[in-house]
Amino acid sequence: MSTQEEQIQAGELLPIMEEFYSLQGEGYNTGKAAYFIRIGGCDVGCHFCDVKEAWDAAMHEPTRIEDVVQRAKSFPAKSVIITGGEPLLYNLDKLCKSLRDENIETILETSGSSPMSGVWDWVCLSAKHNLLPLEANLPLADELKMIICDNSDFEFAERFAQKVNNKCKLYLQPEWSVRNNMIPLIVEYIKANPKWRISLQSHKYIHIP
Repeated sequence: MSTQEEQIQAGELLPIMEEFYSLQGEGYNTGKAAYFIRIGGCDVGCHFCDVKEAWDAAMHEPTRIEDVVQRAKSFPAKSVIITGGEPLLYNLDKLCKSLRDENIETILETSGSSPMSGVWDWVCLSAKHNLLPLEANLPLADELKMIICDNSDFEFAERFAQKVNNKCKLYLQPEWSVRNNMIPLIVEYIKANPKWRISLQSHKYIHIP
């Protein structure tokens, strides 16, 4: 019998922090009903992260992916958003296969800093300063969502906009704690650079998970 660690490495168990049914609040899929699966463990460590409790995988119970899929399929919307933490720290091949076998759409939210696994209907990549995305992951992004904390982040965002595929949707999202200062700057930047769109964390405005 395989050990728990071997099962985690194989993607049969994952340290799930939380699961919930809600609406996507940001980016391309804003307003879309989906089942969210938040996997614990992160090696990126953004100072503005609003789920720092997800960083330590050891705090979250390894969970059978079969149980996760059964819960996901019980909800009306047949879309799942895999987030973290940094979900690509794990092998997501079996989770994605199990979801897709149930005709559930698979959507990934990632920094792109670890090797890709899983099969995805949509990949939202958000490059971070602390740990840059792997070059191999950039062409796989359907959506590039860049967090804007200060003026220097516009240049950082442009670096990665040049590396994604030409069908990738480009979003600038104000970091929540400085949103009142950054939103006017983002608006003016997008007016001058209309390849970008703005992403707002609408779930925080309407007080849903």
